[in-house]
Parts: sequence; C-alpha cells; structure tokens
Amino acid sequence: MGTSFLADAPKLVEPVGSATQLILAFVVGISVIVVLITLVKLHPFLALIFGGLMVGLTAGENLTAVLKSFSDGFGATAAGVGILIALGAMFAKLLADSGGADEIVDTIVGAASPRALPWAMALVGAIIGLPMFFEIGLVLLMPVIYLVARRSQQSLITIGIPALAGLSAMHGFVPPHPGPLTAVGLLGADLGVTLGLGVLVAVPTIIVAGPLFGRLAGKWVVVAAPDTFDTDPEALRAHGKRPRFSVTLGSVLLPVALMLGKALVDIFIDDKTQWFRRIFDAVGTPLVALLIAVVVGTVTLGRGAGMDRAAVTKCIESSLPPVAGIFLIVAAGGGFKQVLVDTGIGTMLARWAEGVHISVLVLAWLLAVLIRLATGSATVATITASSLILGLVQGMDSGELSLVVLAVGAGSLFFSHVNDAGFWLVKEYFRLSVGQTIKTWSIMETVLSVSGLAMVLILDIFV
Repeated sequence: MGTSFLADAPKLVEPVGSATQLILAFVVGISVIVVLITLVKLHPFLALIFGGLMVGLTAGENLTAVLKSFSDGFGATAAGVGILIALGAMFAKLLADSGGADEIVDTIVGAASPRALPWAMALVGAIIGLPMFFEIGLVLLMPVIYLVARRSQQSLITIGIPALAGLSAMHGFVPPHPGPLTAVGLLGADLGVTLGLGVLVAVPTIIVAGPLFGRLAGKWVVVAAPDTFDTDPEALRAHGKRPRFSVTLGSVLLPVALMLGKALVDIFIDDKTQWFRRIFDAVGTPLVALLIAVVVGTVTLGRGAGMDRAAVTKCIESSLPPVAGIFLIVAAGGGFKQVLVDTGIGTMLARWAEGVHISVLVLAWLLAVLIRLATGSATVATITASSLILGLVQGMDSGELSLVVLAVGAGSLFFSHVNDAGFWLVKEYFRLSVGQTIKTWSIMETVLSVSGLAMVLILDIFV
C-alpha cells in the first residue's frame, strides 16, 4: 500500500546569531523559567513569558520580533490545543458527574488485579492514543486515571505513567499521527509497512516505559489523585443512577472512532471530492469530533443518568474554571517554543549533526533529538529531521525507509521539558512540581525514545 500524498518540507529558519550565542540563549531561557518557578514561586504562565523574552533578546533579536514570535506561538497553541482542552474538559466533567467514569473504573478495577492495573492502563492509553492527539487523549483519560488510582490505593504516577506511555508512543511511532504521517510522505516510505513496523516498535517500548518504569517512578514521586473529577455528590443524589457501561464506553470511544475513521478513509480513498471522504474529513477532525462527543455526551451521559437540563448545563459550566490555568500555561509554552524555533537554534543543531558520520538510523534519531530538545515540539522535530536526511535515504528499500521514519519518531519523543506544551499539561493535571515532572514524565519520554531506537536497530537486522 503506497502513499498518495507528499507533505511540503518545512522552511528552515536561519540562525539569527552565532552558535555560541544561540546555545547561551537556550540555556538562559530554560534557566530563567526553572528559577522563577522553583525558587521565586512565580506562576508558570508568567515564567514562560519572561523565559521567552530572555531567549529572543539573548539571541540578538529585537523586542518587537520576540513579542511577535511569542504571540504567534501562543495564538497557534491556544487555537489548536486550547479549544481541545476546553471541549475535553466538558466531556470529562460529564463523564465524572454522570457516574460514567465510576462505571468504567469499577469495571477495570473489578476485572484486573492490583498488579495488572498499570498494564490495563497502558492498553487503554494505546487504544485511545491510536487515532487521537496526545493532548485530547490525556484530557479524556484523566478522570479514569484519577479514579483508578484512588480506588486501587496506588500512586497516581504508577497508574498514570503507563497511560501516558501508551498515548505518547502512538503519537511518535504510528500513523495517522501528523509527525509519522508527514515523515512517511517526505521520505517516500510505504504507509502500510510503516504502520505495521510502528506497532512492532510501539508495543515493547510501551511495556518498558509504561508499567515497568511506572513502578519505579511511583516510588520516586508519591502524589495522591486530586479530586478534580470526583463525582458531584449533589448531582449524584439528583439523578441517583449511572449510565450503562456499554453506553459510557460508546460515548468515550465515539471521538476515537470518528478520528480513526477519517484516518482510514484518507488512506484508502484517494478522491478528495468523494462524498464519503468529505463527510469523514469534516467529522473526523479533532475539534469537530470532540464537539460531537460533547453534544452526544449530554444525552447519553447526562440525560442517560437522569440529569435534567439545568444539571447538565451546570456540569458543563463547572468544567471550565479548573482548566483555565492549564489553558494559559500550555499556550504560553507554545509561545516559548515558537521563540526558540524562530531563533534558528534547531536549524543550527541539525546542520551540526549532519556532519557526524554515523548510521543513517542513528543520525535520523540524533537529529530529531536535538531539534526536540531545542524546540520542544515532537512534530517539528519529526518533520525537520526528515527533511534534512532526504539526500541520505536514496536507494533504500521500503522496509529501510520505514525504519528511518520510526527512528525519527523515536528521537522526536526524547526528554520533554519546559519548552514543550505537553510538559505543562502533564505537570498541571498531575499536580506535580517542575522537578517531579522531570523525574516522571520527562524520563518516561526519554525511556520511550531510547527503547524505541533500540527496537528500530533490532528490526534493522531482520528487515
């Protein structure tokens, strides 16, 4: 099965200063953020603004250019991720207040032993993460993660890390996520082969970075599950019943099915004017799929649990204040990332790595790692690294090209830190400090990345 698309290569941003100056700007910006949050106790939203300004000014850009970069990144992230966070929070609150989350958790906890729960959560994360963007999957899963941790009396980290590993691995390794899909198009790899090999790489990496690492991380960082998505006792007394498990599961999987359907239709139907594809192109976009899920959820979850119209309205209204701070922090993280991108530090590091004479697979991984560390974006790292190695993959067969795509995907997951909007999303939802987030989420991403590369190199022996 070949590809019928080719994404345009991104335009590389020329470095605005010398290598020394750009590296200094990168170090200064990150240090400012960490010091302001950990020592000064400044709110992360403000710390990210100051960090972005310091990066741009230290790199030699004028204040106007730095402010424009930050604003562009803030706006793009708010428009993309922010709306999804709001819709996801509405659905998650409906799931919690209707008793639907309790129904799912009772089923999971009842069917699995305490030792098996992290493995079950890894599987749930992988299934939800197959068609969904990481941010959407995280928001939808948080009520379940909280309740499973509380009911099983296990660390929130022990339960949550496996689910995060499942979500993140699918985002990095398996099409139809935007990074792998674009890399497939740029490098001319076979989509079907990449999908199959991507699953082979993802499964063992999820096991290592999920349940196995989660057990260690749960001992390093012990945090209790917050009560953000606890069922509202007043609402529960008002309707007095839960939606059935089948109805609840169907409501949760509805946006998953819509997005997966769009991905499959895009792969198998080339004609963009065909009515069937046009329908899925509309309803399968993340924003529309989540909007549909919220509307359907008001009936299947809210009214299905006996909540009247006023109770449903109150439930949805109460979902937004708790995520307002998360929205601002994630958007500011996007602004900080854009300042880094516009300084050209990613381009500088990529050109440096091109001069290193090593295996194409390792080079592809290293390029993605450097760009990921510099810009904070897995997708930017994947697309840019793929563009830079085009001249090195000529003459490779289908399997080898797919492994290069997966090596790039593995590198794009490496060590998420303060310039990644996902870092702040995890930090705020799990109520962690910056240090705790690094010891759990950041190291988990690194384990995913390194074990992913190891799997790619092992497969290279046989492909």
